Amino acid sequence: MRNVFINQDLEKEFQKNGYVKLPFLNSKQVEQLKNTFFNLVKNSGGNNIPGEFLGNPDYEITYDFTFIDKNIDYKKETFKAIDEIFKPIYDLVLDNFKPIIGNFIRKQQNQGEVPLHQNWAFADENKCSTVSIWVPLVDSNVDNGTLQVVPNSHKRFGQYRGPMVPWELEGIKQDIINNYLVPLETKAGDCVILDDSIVHYSAPNKTDGLRLTIQLILIPEELPSLHYHLNPAKSNEKIEVLEVDHEFYMNFNPWKLPENEKVIDTVPFQPNSLTEDQFVKALNLKRFDEQKQNFFQKVKAKLNWA
Repeated sequence: MRNVFINQDLEKEFQKNGYVKLPFLNSKQVEQLKNTFFNLVKNSGGNNIPGEFLGNPDYEITYDFTFIDKNIDYKKETFKAIDEIFKPIYDLVLDNFKPIIGNFIRKQQNQGEVPLHQNWAFADENKCSTVSIWVPLVDSNVDNGTLQVVPNSHKRFGQYRGPMVPWELEGIKQDIINNYLVPLETKAGDCVILDDSIVHYSAPNKTDGLRLTIQLILIPEELPSLHYHLNPAKSNEKIEVLEVDHEFYMNFNPWKLPENEKVIDTVPFQPNSLTEDQFVKALNLKRFDEQKQNFFQKVKAKLNWA
């Protein structure tokens, strides 16, 4: 497993908990990025709406999220503006990582719940960890919907994660929210660098103030970016592994079928639905990148999964 951090103390903390907190931006950079957001958001085309593609008109997203914006040029401008400021800083911290996705995330008053989830898998996680650098541009706390995580939940669930791949924790999301989350209250300009496989969540903004954050997703410099796609029209038991590039993410709508992408592999898939007890037990087992290829068979036997 390759390192994420240059500093070995940070590496140990990250591998143990699935995240670290660090100082990141200075006050001038925070204000610069706030101004950048309000200048660029004028070009927003609005969020792509899942219901338009999934046939579920009640499915609603109540936060501004650059990655799902309809205006591709706005997404590209946002990515460039974020990375210009972030790169000199993360190059001093991360061990040769490259960015693939950049987001401003804004929650309006009494809105903006981000459901419990894991980020997609953006590379082969048996070889590496991919990370999100999450930076609030205002002080982030429980009242305005700060990031919350399940410590030590990274690389234990959903090895092949993508927007159309069913999630084994779907049926117990509220139990996890109620019982296992740790809120990461974070000062403006500080960051949380989290493993993209960690289980996390954020609640609505219950204040009347601005709640604006940045997320930059990065993968190891030497590895290709992958996208895991399950197409039920083809098979519910096989996930296609697509090799993709930065342009794929700039143009991609997560609720539409990818077009003209390079399929480099397929992996078998068997849907599972975990109980809360199975979830807790899995937190104490070895991670999937510490196991041999028959990891899921061993875990199923240990947990008595169907």
